[in-house]
Amino acid sequence: MTEKPERQEPAAPSAEGSCCGVNSCCTDTEQAVNPDVTVHQAKTDAGCGCLQNRGGDDDGLPVVVIGAGPVGLAAAAHLAERDLDFLVLEAGAQVGHAISEWGHVRLFSPWRYDTDAAARRLLEATGWTPPPADHLPTGAELVRDYLAPLAGTPELAGRIRTSTRATAITRSGVDATRTIDRDEHPLLVRTVTADGTVHDIRARAVIDASGTWGDRNPLGHSGLPAPGEDDAAPYLAGPLPDVLGRDRERHARRHTLVVGMGHSAANTLLSLVELAQTEPGTRITWAVRGPSAARLYGGGDADALPARGALGVRLQQAVQSGAIDLIRGFTITGFTVPDDGPAGGPVQVNATTPDGDLTLRPDTVVAATGFRPDLGMLREVRTQLDPATEAPVKLAPMIDPNFHSCGTVPPHGERDLAHPEPGFYLAGAKSYGRAPTFLMATGYEQVRSITAALAGDRQAADTVQLDLPQTGVCSTDPPADDHTGATETASTALPVAQTESGSCCGGPAPEPVSIGAPAGIGFATGRVHGYAGES
Repeated sequence: MTEKPERQEPAAPSAEGSCCGVNSCCTDTEQAVNPDVTVHQAKTDAGCGCLQNRGGDDDGLPVVVIGAGPVGLAAAAHLAERDLDFLVLEAGAQVGHAISEWGHVRLFSPWRYDTDAAARRLLEATGWTPPPADHLPTGAELVRDYLAPLAGTPELAGRIRTSTRATAITRSGVDATRTIDRDEHPLLVRTVTADGTVHDIRARAVIDASGTWGDRNPLGHSGLPAPGEDDAAPYLAGPLPDVLGRDRERHARRHTLVVGMGHSAANTLLSLVELAQTEPGTRITWAVRGPSAARLYGGGDADALPARGALGVRLQQAVQSGAIDLIRGFTITGFTVPDDGPAGGPVQVNATTPDGDLTLRPDTVVAATGFRPDLGMLREVRTQLDPATEAPVKLAPMIDPNFHSCGTVPPHGERDLAHPEPGFYLAGAKSYGRAPTFLMATGYEQVRSITAALAGDRQAADTVQLDLPQTGVCSTDPPADDHTGATETASTALPVAQTESGSCCGGPAPEPVSIGAPAGIGFATGRVHGYAGES
């Protein structure tokens, strides 16, 4: 049995050669002052300007962007503007595939907040006419009038592979346990095409903007699937079924149980109410785990995004009128499926409530319980994720739903999204992990900062800004209970501390930044102080 050699401490910094968190800066003998991080990570943390001159096996390789949704294509637009080679991978058959699945739903924010600046510049060069700035697009319009034309611009066309799913990210030739010379191996993305063909793509950097759509939270309590939930799959609808369109027959004249207390649940509930007006016998039950649904009603007429405020008002009225049967404190404990499935009748949903055990027998259950990221594909890259939100550790405190709503999330960029794996980034909704407060405008700023860093423009990467609607979206004080619309306006602009000093090798220190407008009343996915506001 041999003893493990002791870790050798790095040489003390020399008076003339210490820089950017390493010894003997920009020489062949440089070592990180902190032995727990790589040389590249130490330089990245310090904003070292010599990083842009680093050569290696990744020279000439593309930046791989995973996901051709709004944030993924925005990343492509910024990469194109900076003349960086790139490749976009999309699992669906077309760009914006996930959005197309909820294409019937109208966004709360108007076009002015739904497009990226670099993307607009590429589009305008082709003669593209921007949609009316104040129009609220549907998901289908977002794809048709923005994403599809963007994908067809000369700069992006030919660099997007559809029907190509990324299944894993690693370093070429080494697994996650290998440390020595790790940075010298390029990143590698394994993909599977629609016909099952496997391709490995080497990359100088990877931006995972694949989102969380399709990875919903379970219906059971404590973060776990309820017993029998897998067997009940034929009875479960997605979070945003097209109740008035393609899924009409599934819900008309039947009993639908909607579980959840977010925007998806609200949209589905109101569509079901509209369906019930023309289809007698249509029953709607809404189940929430909390003691009150007031958080979802939002600011009503005081909401500066009128469409969002109207949604909250209509939902509250539907509950008060009896069109929706609301059950509070509803915790699902299990599902019982008939032996012959849907042909044998409704599914049995067992639950506990403050009033005791309860059994419902709906024909369909809409699981509007939110989403979580697919982390399985990241197992061979070195990520550093917050254990609660599953977001990058530096970003997590800014988005924690216990303390923040999307109106109180400060702008953030490449430094906040970096991982111990150089060149790997999570962006867009997936970067928020389980936090339900992501906005497209936030994602656009993320990828602008990331691409600036990849281009070696440290100053641009660190100067992050965010322009949001005048509400400071999603922030609200709670109504007193389910039966009143009274709210108070909350001003929640967050100060952002200024970095004390600059970098020895890079540009100036990051400048203080602020959200574009102070926060106010909004249709809530969180509160001024997150879920903590409920207590």
